Amino acid sequence: MSVPAARLAAVTADSGTSGPGTANSGTTGPGTANPGTTGPSAAGPGPSGHRTTAPGTAGDDGWTIGAVASAVGITVRTLHHWDAVGLVRPSARSASGHRRYSAGDLARIHRVLLYRELGLPLDRIGHLLDAPRSDPGGSLREQRAQLADRITRLQGMVEGVDRLLAAIDAGALLTPEEQVSIFGQDWQPSWIGEAQERWGDTDQWAQYAERAATMTPQDWQSVADTSAALNQDLAAAVHAGLDPAGPEAAVLAERHRASIGAYFTCTHAMQVCLGRMYEADPDFTAYYERLAPGLTRWLREAIDANAVSNGVDPATATWQ
Repeated sequence: MSVPAARLAAVTADSGTSGPGTANSGTTGPGTANPGTTGPSAAGPGPSGHRTTAPGTAGDDGWTIGAVASAVGITVRTLHHWDAVGLVRPSARSASGHRRYSAGDLARIHRVLLYRELGLPLDRIGHLLDAPRSDPGGSLREQRAQLADRITRLQGMVEGVDRLLAAIDAGALLTPEEQVSIFGQDWQPSWIGEAQERWGDTDQWAQYAERAATMTPQDWQSVADTSAALNQDLAAAVHAGLDPAGPEAAVLAERHRASIGAYFTCTHAMQVCLGRMYEADPDFTAYYERLAPGLTRWLREAIDANAVSNGVDPATATWQ
C-alpha cells in the first residue's frame, strides 16, 4: 500500500519539469528531442492497473482524453464526469475544441485515483485537492497516514476472517473448559473432533460448523438449557407411560427435531435416521438409558410415528 504514495510523489515531481512539446531533453515528456526517456515503454502499471507516468502519445497541445484514459486505466466517461463536476478539468482545448491534458492534469488525476482507493467521495477529494497548503509535503503525509490506517483496518479484517475459518474447521468457538461448563461433566471435548472425523465431509457438518462459528457462549448455554429441558420431559414421558404414537409424544418428537435444527436443518426423514442410530450406537443408547430406562426405544418409536404423520415412511426413510 505504500506504492500509491510513491507513485504520487513521482508524478508530482515530474509535473513541474516536463510536459508535451518541451525542449529539455533530460526531463521531457512526449514530443521532445529525447524520446528514449519517456513514452509507453517507460511507463509501468501501478496499483489497480493505473499507470505511474504520463502516456507517450500527445500532440503539441497536450494529451487526448482517450490517451489519458488508456494510460491511467479509467474510462473516457469517467474523465467526462470529472470534468463536469470540476474535479479534473483539462488545461487546454485543441483547435477543434477537444480536451487536452497537461502533465499537471495527469498528476491531479493520479491524486484523485489515490484518494478514491481510500474510499473518499468525489466531493471530498475535490476539497482536499483544492485546499491551500503551505506545506508541500503535507498532502503526502496525510495520504500516508490514511493509507496506514486503511492497512491496519484491512489487517484486522484478515485476522477476523482467519479466526472464523479456524472456528469453522474446528466446529466450535468454545474452549474445552467452556464446553464442560455448559454441557455438563459428562461432556467430552474430544467428541467434536470425533464427530468431524465421522461426518466432516457432509453438508450437515458444514452447516453446523458455519453456525457454530458465530455462536457465543451465551448462545451455547441457551442450546444446552433447551436440550436439558427436552431430556427431562422425554424421561418424564417414559416414566408416565405415554404412548409414543400419541399426540403428546408427537410434540416431544417435534421438540427433538427442533433441537437438532439448532445445528443443521433436520427433516423428518433425517430424524428417523437419527432414531435408528440412537438404538444402534452403544454410546447414544447408554446416554438415553441413563436418562430413563427404555427411553432410546421410546424416542425412536415417537420419531417414527411423528414421521408417518408428516408423510414419511420410516421403513424407507433416507438421509435427505
